[in-house]
Amino acid sequence: MIVDYVLSGLVTGAIFAIMGSGLTLSYAATGVFNFAHGAIGFLTALVFYQLNMALGLPAWLSALIAVALFAPSLGYLLHRAMFAGLAQAGETAQIVGTIGLTIALPALGLLVVDLLGLPSADATALPRGIGPHPAVGLEPLGVRLDTDQLITFAFSVVTAAGLWAFMRHTPYGLRMRASVDRRRLATLRGVDVAATSALAWTLGSGLAGLAGVLAVSVVGLDATAYTVLLFASATAAVFGRLRSIPWTFAAGLALGVVQNLVAGYTDFLEEVTGLRTAVPVILLFAGLVLLNRSRERVAGSAAEDAPPPDHLAGVPLWRRRLPWAVALAALVGFTFTGPDYYVGIAAQGLVLALIFCSFVVVTGIGGMVNLAQASFAAMAALTCGWAFASGLPFLVAILLGVLAAGAVGLLVALPALRLGGRVLTLATLALALLADQVLFQVDAFSNGTIGWSLPALGFGFADTSDARVRVVLLLVLIGVVGLLVKNLEKSASGRAILAVRSAPAAAVTSGLSAPRTKILLFVLASAIAGLGGVLYAISKGSITATDLPASAGFVWLAVVVLQGVRRIGGAVLGGLIAVVFPELLATWDVSAHVGAILFGAGGMILAKHPDGVLSQLAESRHHRRTRRAEPAPQERSVSPEHQEPLADSEHSVRRDPRVAVGRRGGGTADEPRELFRLENVVAGYADCTVLRGVDLVVRPGEAVALLGANGAGKSTACAVAAGDLPATAGRVLLDGADITAWPAYRRARAGVLLAPEGRGVFPGLTVEENLRTWLPDPAQVYERLPRLAERRAVPAGALSGGEQQLLTLAPALVRPPRVLIADEPSLGLAPLVVQQVFELFAELRERGVALLLVEEKATEALRIADRVAFMRLGRVTWTGPRAEVDGDRLTAAYLGAT
Repeated sequence: MIVDYVLSGLVTGAIFAIMGSGLTLSYAATGVFNFAHGAIGFLTALVFYQLNMALGLPAWLSALIAVALFAPSLGYLLHRAMFAGLAQAGETAQIVGTIGLTIALPALGLLVVDLLGLPSADATALPRGIGPHPAVGLEPLGVRLDTDQLITFAFSVVTAAGLWAFMRHTPYGLRMRASVDRRRLATLRGVDVAATSALAWTLGSGLAGLAGVLAVSVVGLDATAYTVLLFASATAAVFGRLRSIPWTFAAGLALGVVQNLVAGYTDFLEEVTGLRTAVPVILLFAGLVLLNRSRERVAGSAAEDAPPPDHLAGVPLWRRRLPWAVALAALVGFTFTGPDYYVGIAAQGLVLALIFCSFVVVTGIGGMVNLAQASFAAMAALTCGWAFASGLPFLVAILLGVLAAGAVGLLVALPALRLGGRVLTLATLALALLADQVLFQVDAFSNGTIGWSLPALGFGFADTSDARVRVVLLLVLIGVVGLLVKNLEKSASGRAILAVRSAPAAAVTSGLSAPRTKILLFVLASAIAGLGGVLYAISKGSITATDLPASAGFVWLAVVVLQGVRRIGGAVLGGLIAVVFPELLATWDVSAHVGAILFGAGGMILAKHPDGVLSQLAESRHHRRTRRAEPAPQERSVSPEHQEPLADSEHSVRRDPRVAVGRRGGGTADEPRELFRLENVVAGYADCTVLRGVDLVVRPGEAVALLGANGAGKSTACAVAAGDLPATAGRVLLDGADITAWPAYRRARAGVLLAPEGRGVFPGLTVEENLRTWLPDPAQVYERLPRLAERRAVPAGALSGGEQQLLTLAPALVRPPRVLIADEPSLGLAPLVVQQVFELFAELRERGVALLLVEEKATEALRIADRVAFMRLGRVTWTGPRAEVDGDRLTAAYLGAT
């Protein structure tokens, strides 16, 4: 018996494994967790079904076209249209964008089916599998399986072997793993991470499509079933830490077996409805808590979702409030003059708006994405219904419901103290699904399918059975919540929340309590959602366990973020749109699929405008005001007091472009040609300018030491030179060619190599794999550096600091770059290792490599330097031969003395 459960479980687990592997592949290579992975599987299964049923193609050919052609093409198109932009957006925008696709992709497929009159594709359709039809029964090892099950398992084995071979033994797999390990460093080693991401999305979508086609004979053509399949696959991916495809694959197979064993051997759990089917969700939450503590943010790091600039800061307060005051007056006027039906629609929208305000607190202010808000609302409404049915006064029952939501929020906050980022998002999703499948299915709590009846809330002169009263009451409550949020943002607690969100470690060292702030946000947000849930039930007159499903939290979050999750106005606008838009489509007799597709298109908007529609409108108004305020362009002369002071020697930096042009190119008999040049470069980060007109030249076979105090702009100059940071003005020239617009990977391929500050290695790759990112054959490195040969199979992260620095520079000995830029190469190294490193630099210089050295140990840099340049406050203040550097110049460079 147990063998039966194990083998059949392996078949189910094979589908989890394939889909989970695609999820892991796309996330690890791009950093975007694709909630639409199941939707891609559904759409591919739909294409397979129509090719087979509508066009009459053989099942194997239909599967081949759908999996090998359609799904990868869809993944690539989504990468170009959306995922490439989302990779640079904040975490919230990434989650919401893919949630939008989860809704839009199935709707798009079903709309096309309806428009073309193809065979109906819904939960009642009975698609066949890839194998013979009807499936042929077999009995391997005495266990009865059919051909579809065997084909599924065979495909999983072949997929696992193929993925392993691809990732471990092909240059593409190595580049992908390098991009996963250290994306920025991969670009500096000549890896086109955009192309790597496109490949990852293509392969990941192909795997989702394969899982979808293999599962279609089991789950049918039900888009919701594929979303559930995504959750199970996410469990496997979590146990693979969202990085390891082999572990993800093994976890998927194990999950299928465990689920079967629980179903077959835990009859005692039948008394707890839904518990046996909730195994993947329980394991998902356990895996998140035990294996995936967030380490994404450390001391000094910035928040992923940095607050957007306030484009209305210069606008008078009355003008900022006027549009909302007019809208409020219009809504109130409509409430007392409009038809009862449409006033009721507005009331429904405001109920959702109140619930949506909870997202402003936990996500907009706290920066934490919580997908359990619908469960908080359901918890409060069901508790209120149970308490009222138990004989408690109605107001007490309402208060008890809100308190229950707050208490559940406190319980959800406990894993939030340990988790962060996307891991926290998945944890809240797991808890919401667990509540849906187990807690809300307890008849004593939810009263079965009947639910609880709730009366209208009376005020003596009127009650909430009148839609107009509901609108006024909800507007008052939303106003109170808005004032609460505004005061929270301006208070000491609000500043503490922002500090914890931006830099947790720094906040702790300042005496702030990160756990306290997270608990405060979760409890407050869940209480607001609970109040909205109670009013939802009162408006409806009853509440059941299925009225506010966990999946609704998906859509709610997406709607709010599309409008602007940092603003109460975004919550209000989102609530009204969520109710009014479907009503308009129904009135105009437009397919509901169109609304879902348009909603998904909003995800593409987030790829370019991650702060939502309201922020985008404010930004557009700001740009219009700026353009109107700009004076007409005119010629301006530079006054003498604004001119750059001349440096203090004949070797000072010259600003005369005629001199620079005269020397560029072939050079003279006494002076080699310029190989690499920064010409009047201006660059910085966001609104902070760091480099202010930097001019620097490096010639072949020459070592230039770039010295200066901390904060002078040396590392920024290195980043601009390597293409890691774009220049806002000026030019970067390589052998006379303008490479300013070239990305970092293209400059690396042209011979501009940056050894970044710290250690320029991929810690998750072995020594040999690190070398192969730059060299086709590392044999010559092993001859020169036997120590690396001894440790070729060791992960680079396990090497000592000196060994890592040697590993960083070793490829340059075999394949010398044209320009080597070394940023703090001796940082943290022992003196003996420092000596070895600078011996390598001397050898490279003798071989004609142009060296640009940024070094805090001026003595070491000066020993090898031919020329020296001093930087101060983003400018090169002096450059000249090494022989002219003395103690006075060093003092002036580092201390600003004269």
